[in-house]
Amino acid sequence: MVEMENPGKDEREPKDNRDAEAATEAEASSDPADQDLDESNINAETKLLENGNIHATEKPTKTKTVKGEKSEHDRTMTEEINKLLNDMPLEKDITCGFWIFKGRFFQSFANQTAYVILYGIVGCIFSMTYAYFNGTITTIEKRFKIPSKNTGIISVGNDISQMLVSAVLAYYAGKGHRPRWIGFGLLTIVLFCLLTSTPHFLYGPGEDALALTEEFGAVPVENGTNEAIEEQRSKMLCRLNGGGAECEVGEGNFAPQVILFVAQFISGIGGSLYYTLGVSYMDDNTKKSKTPALLSLSYFLRMLGPAIGYALASFCLRLYIAPQIHPVINNKDPRWLGAWWLGWLVMGGLLLFSSVFLSMFPKKLPRAAARRMIEEERRKARLSLKYKESSEKEQLAAELEEKSPTEVQASFKDMLKTFRRLTSNKTFMCNTLSSIFYLVGYTPYWIFTPKYIEVQYRQSAATSSMVTGTVALAFSAVGVLLSGFIISRFKPRARYMAAWNVIVGFLTVAGILAYAFIGCPGNESSVIVNIHDSTLSNNATCNSACACDYVRYSPVCGENNMTYISACHAGCKGEQMNSDGRKIFYDCSCIPSSNENATTQPIFKRLTARDMMSHNNISLMEPAQSSLGSPFSELNLAGQAMPGSCPVNCWAQFVTFLAVMCCLKFVGATGRASNFLVSVRCVSEKDKTAAMGLGMMMCSMFAFIPSPIFFGWVLDRMCLVWGKTCTNKGNCWLYDPQSMRYTLNFTAAVFIAIGAIFDTGVWYYVKDLKIFDEEVKDIEMKIVQHEEELNAEKNTEI
Repeated sequence: MVEMENPGKDEREPKDNRDAEAATEAEASSDPADQDLDESNINAETKLLENGNIHATEKPTKTKTVKGEKSEHDRTMTEEINKLLNDMPLEKDITCGFWIFKGRFFQSFANQTAYVILYGIVGCIFSMTYAYFNGTITTIEKRFKIPSKNTGIISVGNDISQMLVSAVLAYYAGKGHRPRWIGFGLLTIVLFCLLTSTPHFLYGPGEDALALTEEFGAVPVENGTNEAIEEQRSKMLCRLNGGGAECEVGEGNFAPQVILFVAQFISGIGGSLYYTLGVSYMDDNTKKSKTPALLSLSYFLRMLGPAIGYALASFCLRLYIAPQIHPVINNKDPRWLGAWWLGWLVMGGLLLFSSVFLSMFPKKLPRAAARRMIEEERRKARLSLKYKESSEKEQLAAELEEKSPTEVQASFKDMLKTFRRLTSNKTFMCNTLSSIFYLVGYTPYWIFTPKYIEVQYRQSAATSSMVTGTVALAFSAVGVLLSGFIISRFKPRARYMAAWNVIVGFLTVAGILAYAFIGCPGNESSVIVNIHDSTLSNNATCNSACACDYVRYSPVCGENNMTYISACHAGCKGEQMNSDGRKIFYDCSCIPSSNENATTQPIFKRLTARDMMSHNNISLMEPAQSSLGSPFSELNLAGQAMPGSCPVNCWAQFVTFLAVMCCLKFVGATGRASNFLVSVRCVSEKDKTAAMGLGMMMCSMFAFIPSPIFFGWVLDRMCLVWGKTCTNKGNCWLYDPQSMRYTLNFTAAVFIAIGAIFDTGVWYYVKDLKIFDEEVKDIEMKIVQHEEELNAEKNTEI
């Protein structure tokens, strides 16, 4: 599943707004000298907002001085924080640990570095669960006879729960002890892991798996695996007298499917708590200038999860489903069932261990609490400086300003007010709508990229998975880390970061449109779809008597250099090894013989009568009775084929596609940190967690749940060959490459373009947003400097 970070805002913005209102009221009732003072303050702030630098219009020497003052300011702040931490008593809100797990040792880990690393490791394990589920789902389907359409419903269980509870949980939990709420969320993910493995312990390995073990009477047969494979392959041939492929049974036991769905539903609860509370806690307890780098580090650690998850799935599936007993087959046998349940216990144990440590973090990190106390004292000092010669009315307003507003207790009424406040925030809504359209547009690439590469560029499944799981991941990781450290180093303004998000959006649209024109012409014209449908026509065809209805898609390459759906659909009635040791299908009624078309150069060595006789007059399996009577006469009269699709050189197009994809992965990853910073600063501090929960709810409702259904429907429209079950239409076996390339990419580009337009709205509304502490401090320092200069002038005149 994809992560969503949703909008928030620095806690000082409401106070700044009240300062502006108080200044406006004072301006109406004060004397001209006071009005001049206020105008000077406003001009100073305006210069900063317009130029992005206080001293953009001043002399270089003065800029150097201020830089030195800022450096000295930071050193002084660090010294004051350290002194305050030494003198401050250890209060409950900043104490690390619980019960007997407290003390100096545990308190030493109550810092931002330890939290970010542990949070990233937990995210890595959490993302492993999704990759592991995808890696083992085919084994689960085979064991419990779950149809693919039901698997799709099971997999969206977590999105349904996030849609239902993420907003409410984020609101209430955000006002409590966030690390402990995160720990509770991780316990629900542990429960998800245990529940997912439960069907194995309730129903066992299954009778089919047990029947293939020595303990249950199975006898090891030499070459038994090869015989099983050959028996399965023999059903792929054209069988004129019956005995071909049989229809697949639709569904097995329904109870395991319910358990798996409930497990996914529960995981959504934990996922919403982890994502919404974890990131907001990090942002609230770190210096704003360090947030991009720390956030990128946590993103990077989470990105490692899918690769580790797939590796764990590969390891577990090499073990037999019941490791304590001895199978008589190996893992290359089509009847093999791997230990799909084992990895869930490993990941559940790791998450349980991690949740305990993550929940030990205090409600507030000590250093962040000390920094807030010092900043609050300095703010009060600046206010007293500002109003030391003000009128009595203004002094009263300043006293009211100094009183920190009490935190509103969580309630249903306040929750509705919070959500109403968020939905009226134009920046937040533009950002959320942008995220929704981006997620919808990216959906086909998250789900179908390996299949897309296989269909479009004729690459193997292993190559496709390697490209998407390693090469693309590397470019994403570099983009995330690089952008985070660049933002931390240069501290760009909010509008610059929002503008970069717009650029990223339109670059992505350009890249996706480029996908649509990176095709392989040879691939698109080399497949023959010759399915006989007796309901449409009773006319006999080359394969109408072969009973191919339930034959799976298993392409073969004819000697005419055309690919057929299967040996059965090509009308092939036998198979044999040629003198080169390659398996060849022969007596293929739908393939013209190379003897008939001498201009076509065969791509493989044809079978000869010598090859047949060298194997004692027998093929690997006895071919069906030919109408010609002689077992060898059809070798010259009918066509032949070899397993697999015909070779098509799509390497140049594949490399081009890979280059564009890596560029898009890198560029897209560079926008993650900037998008998060803009999003969490555009709402007030108290609404940050609720905003993230509301954003997650909206993304689940309008993107994560409907988009796979929508694109599944789009892809179904481009299917050329459908499988069949005993009761219904099965999965799609073959897509039209050209239609897929155009329709999929153009549709995705439209959604992402709409998202980029909403990002333009974010850029427009974000113009006065403060991202870093330094921006707020610079404004305040400039105002104080102007006040001191004006006061000095007044004293001189007097």
